[in-house]
Amino acid sequence: MSLSDTALLDAYSDSVVRTVEAISPAVVKINGGSGFVFTPDGLILTNSHVVSGASHLDVTLDDGRALRADLVGDDPYTDLAVVRVDGGALPCAAFGDSRAVRVGQIAIAIGNPFGFQCTVTTGVVSALGRSLRSRSGRLMDDIIQTDAALNPGNSGGPLVTTRGEVIGVNTATILPAQGLCFAIASNTARFVASRLIRDGCIRRSYIGVAGQNVPVHRRLVRAHRLPNDTAVLVISVEAASPGEAAGLHDGDLIVAFDGRPVGGVDDLHRALTDDRIAAPAGLTILRGVELRELTIVPAELRKDAPAR
Repeated sequence: MSLSDTALLDAYSDSVVRTVEAISPAVVKINGGSGFVFTPDGLILTNSHVVSGASHLDVTLDDGRALRADLVGDDPYTDLAVVRVDGGALPCAAFGDSRAVRVGQIAIAIGNPFGFQCTVTTGVVSALGRSLRSRSGRLMDDIIQTDAALNPGNSGGPLVTTRGEVIGVNTATILPAQGLCFAIASNTARFVASRLIRDGCIRRSYIGVAGQNVPVHRRLVRAHRLPNDTAVLVISVEAASPGEAAGLHDGDLIVAFDGRPVGGVDDLHRALTDDRIAAPAGLTILRGVELRELTIVPAELRKDAPAR
């Protein structure tokens, strides 16, 4: 190995060491998972599935202190949650801009896999803009793929750059594949965390239908000049829901919402944002061979309601 190669490796090692020394004090263990402090007064970001169903939350800080935590807010649809501890002025990690992340740049994951506190793995950003389905069944967008090794217990820990900026919240691996690990982008995490702190939840709209993706017959696509050859088949309509009020029937095919094409359930999810609550919108459906326009007024999604 040449002297220049050795110098490059030393520089890489030094940058990782500096990052770990700066970020590790902010990384915590939560009920068998990971999280990180992002404000000095004790707000901690983690995955929703780390805290889901827990009767109480125990947080272990990097200095060994064990603290009781309170749940501030939880959003299973983005797999993010915020908890709070009272530990005085705590070391915290800063969010970076995930829009500035580039494929191939170094990525450092810190967490507690299998209970081994503050374990560090390194790799690169493998891909950007991935989509990943959360445990709630909803599709999460803008996911960062990395080959920095993650294992059970890493969930909720930070994915950071060599500058010590959090660019993602580690959330999932694909087993038995190796090197396929995923993190929720920091810009998404920052936005969701701010809403959870403010409201305790993320407000979304829903129309009260159960549906599935189906192909649309080519003759109907041509006859009605549809932009997609797939649509959402309405399997059932919840009683007293916006869908029922709009006149949706089982067997209808939803092809557009407010003028935007709907090729599948995920398109409908993306359209049902908080600004749609109580706002009338056009719903284009195929009923048999006939194209119809309905007016629907989405309601606010409750935790016990379907997500669409």
